[in-house]
Amino acid sequence: MNLRRLIPAFVAGALMLSAGAVRAEKKKELRYVDAASLTIIGKTMETPAPFQRVDTARYELWQPVKRYSLYSTGLAVVFRTDSRTIRARWTTGGTSLGHNMVPIARKGLDLYIQRDGEWVYAGFGWPKMNADKHESAVVENMAEGEKYCLLYLPLWDKVLSLELGVDADATIEAAPTPFRHKVVVLGSSITHGAAAGRAGMTYTARMQRDLGIDFLNLGFSGNCKLQPEFARMLAEMEADAFLFDAFSNPSGAEIRERLVPFVETVRRAHPTTPLIFIQTEVRETTNFNERLRKFEEEKRAAAEEGVKALMKKDKNIYFIDSKGMIGTNHLGTVDGSHPSDEGFMHMAEYLEPKVAKILRRYGIR
Repeated sequence: MNLRRLIPAFVAGALMLSAGAVRAEKKKELRYVDAASLTIIGKTMETPAPFQRVDTARYELWQPVKRYSLYSTGLAVVFRTDSRTIRARWTTGGTSLGHNMVPIARKGLDLYIQRDGEWVYAGFGWPKMNADKHESAVVENMAEGEKYCLLYLPLWDKVLSLELGVDADATIEAAPTPFRHKVVVLGSSITHGAAAGRAGMTYTARMQRDLGIDFLNLGFSGNCKLQPEFARMLAEMEADAFLFDAFSNPSGAEIRERLVPFVETVRRAHPTTPLIFIQTEVRETTNFNERLRKFEEEKRAAAEEGVKALMKKDKNIYFIDSKGMIGTNHLGTVDGSHPSDEGFMHMAEYLEPKVAKILRRYGIR
């Protein structure tokens, strides 16, 4: 064997491999842009920070509502890019996980890309456990060409910063919102998405994508009890319609006491805007617990009686019953109260035709 001939060949091969590795590394190089420079949807008002949903300085809020108002619940970033890769770097605010919550929904990201007119799941940003500085691939190895992207932000934490990474030679730019009109949804932990698997799985996000209407999420876990300050908040908002999951948290007595003045406050600012009230779900926790069943039946009765009394005087108020709303197989919740992704699927399928029928009467379609 002639070593003098082999050595140059070996060196040449090594140089070729090295050059290939450099080219491959260059392909992997990314550039990051501030997501705040792109289109942010899902907001009901201007806020001091780009990724929060309520300006807490404007209202006399209580804890934990004040904290929840700073969350990015229901917000999404809309953009176009021709990158084959999308990564993310983001910082969250230090909220710990709840017992019935998934980290991806709590602090992670959820990406959809439009294909043939349909929003198709594309990938997620995986948050680090027990940390608030995150970096993750969202989707990789995509085909060439422009993508129209919808990236939902965390449901249960503040987003202090968010950067999106694309291929170094790719473009990324703000895109117009794909959704028409504004339907503000005030609600409980069900609306807040407590047990959703990802941010895009909540019933508000599903209805948003399915109907092409912007459903703005104002879910406040455990604290949506028809309080006057919520009514004042809604009165100051621009909305084509209001949708209420307002009977899950209050007792029957609270509903009877608060419903009429709550509606009166909203009505003074929005005299003919449709107000659509959803009956609270039939909870699985009441299947065998007689005490809970009685409590739930009392508030369901108070809600139905109260709204139907208002409907006799106001033709723009609506009531949607909830029997079968989260399915009939007793598998629609994580803990008997909070819908799982299956429960949210049933919920969206149940509500969409009913809500859409009402909205069409007002030219909202």
